[in-house]
Amino acid sequence: MRPITRSLRPLSLCSLALLPLFTSPAHAGEERQLLAAINDYRTHSQRCEWRSYRAAPPLVLKSNVALPVGYSGELRRGLRNAGYLAGEVRTIRLSGARDAERAFDMLRDQYCEDLLDTQVSDIGISRSGNQWRLVLARPMASAQLGDARSAGQALLAQVNAARARSRMCGGKRFAAARPLTWSSALGSAAQQHSRSMATRDYFSHQDPNGDSPFDRARAAGYKGRQVGENIAAGQGSPSQAMESWLASPGHCANLMNPRFTHVGAAYASQTRSENGIYWTMMFGAP
Repeated sequence: MRPITRSLRPLSLCSLALLPLFTSPAHAGEERQLLAAINDYRTHSQRCEWRSYRAAPPLVLKSNVALPVGYSGELRRGLRNAGYLAGEVRTIRLSGARDAERAFDMLRDQYCEDLLDTQVSDIGISRSGNQWRLVLARPMASAQLGDARSAGQALLAQVNAARARSRMCGGKRFAAARPLTWSSALGSAAQQHSRSMATRDYFSHQDPNGDSPFDRARAAGYKGRQVGENIAAGQGSPSQAMESWLASPGHCANLMNPRFTHVGAAYASQTRSENGIYWTMMFGAP
């Protein structure tokens, strides 16, 4: 899932059911045996594909990371429907492994780089006869973001750091601009829109009721006559959202616009939504 962003120039007026883990008690024992072998392998320095790997933390077995052997849908969507929002994910399928020992031998010989990768932290294992499926994943960082206030303050610091120096936004150069001050009204409007996108599963400046950014700012009590908005989806941290905006000419122009004096920002997450996490930054001017 590639993170996505949209911007709005200044305005004067502006499911599938849970996927079960089909595991018999006998297979569960084999899966635990395979997990033990994988973690023993990870927690020691290894050579793989002519490269040396340092010891890696053990993987955590999670039922909502396991997808049935026969699952043929999109990987991230399957995990999301099971309640797991993945930042990093890959799958390995084995055929002809009669037991955990044989499965591990095949993994070590053919997928040693995946087994030793420090970018994954969780694993799901499913089996049907001699067919195996492993899903290696790392959750999106939204659980580590803290509350909305701390994320909003992090974005405030980052937007002001960006405005403190001149930069090119696409083909247009912007001079350094004065810092923005936090607006609790714009922060409230941003939080409401991020929460709406997350819980109602859409990505747009106009909400399902037809309200625009200017409508939301007014409803939250903001009295300024100009409003702008950046939105983003899929980024797992404030810095990733800011990087996405700065890399996009339209978003960057909003961030650097010298007419803006106020800002409010927030995120909201919902594992069953299309993009998982949604960001809104609202700008205002008298």
